[in-house]
Amino acid sequence: MKKMLYMLLPILLISLISVGQTLDKVEIKMADAFRENGKIYVVAGVVIIILSLTIIYLFLIEKKLSKIERQLKQ
Repeated sequence: MKKMLYMLLPILLISLISVGQTLDKVEIKMADAFRENGKIYVVAGVVIIILSLTIIYLFLIEKKLSKIERQLKQ
C-alpha cells in the first residue's frame, strides 16, 4: 500500500500544480455560473466522493493481492 501511495502522491501534486497555474490564466464561465448558483459545492462533493471511493477500492485490491501473493509464496 505504501508503494502505491508513493506512486500516486507525485502524480497528484503535479496535476494540482498544473491545474492551479492554468486556472489563473483562463476564465471559466461554467465554474462562475456554478459558483453563483451555489452548485459548485455539489460538483466538488461529487468529485471528492468519486476520488475517495476510487482510492478505497485501490487499497482493497492491493490488500487482496498482497494476501494472494503471500499464499502463493507458501
